[in-house]
Amino acid sequence: MKETSDRAAALALFPLPPESERRLAIYAELLVKWQKTINLVAASTLPHLWMRHFADSLQVQAAAPAARLWADLGSGAGFPGLVTAIRLADDPRTKVHLIESDQRKCAFLREVSRETEAPTVIHSGRIEEALIDAPIEAVSARALAPFPKLLHYAEKFLAQGAIGVFLQGQDIASELTKDAISSRYDIALRESVTSASGRLAIVSRLNRRDIAVQHSRK
Repeated sequence: MKETSDRAAALALFPLPPESERRLAIYAELLVKWQKTINLVAASTLPHLWMRHFADSLQVQAAAPAARLWADLGSGAGFPGLVTAIRLADDPRTKVHLIESDQRKCAFLREVSRETEAPTVIHSGRIEEALIDAPIEAVSARALAPFPKLLHYAEKFLAQGAIGVFLQGQDIASELTKDAISSRYDIALRESVTSASGRLAIVSRLNRRDIAVQHSRK
């Protein structure tokens, strides 16, 4: 009953086509199966998998609805990047690059991608070493690192015009006061729809003209 109500609550927030819901159900089954041997998520979150992980991830894709070419940093068990790929799987333009250094988690990502036919490319290794030649329209991450470090990881994509969509904790506001951040990026914060303490940071790189205007106003 708990699983049913959790799933219903998630789908009430983010209604999905039947095929997307079916794919997420496959994802959920595989995650529970693999969780027995690999620590993919906190065990306490399994009864709330659809809200805590799926809906939480779906809000990332919803924040950049036009993007089809994504890079997901530190994908772990696939949140939010693999959920994005599943949500957009029926669009032939979609390609989501999942970057993860843990080999076992990469194996999990490959199996879920195969079973759900999610349009992903798995990059096994450190974020700094990932080679992605294709253009990227959006870059995502979920509670990966302190915000300044996260921006460092994402910079190569943001500098090329990608929008950043990052799930962070409520402490992010205190990190935005640093001049190096405020002078280089346009950042908008939204409250998470799944967690009162969560924040969604929407980030774009300022161009030289924007920076010049900023300095002229100081």
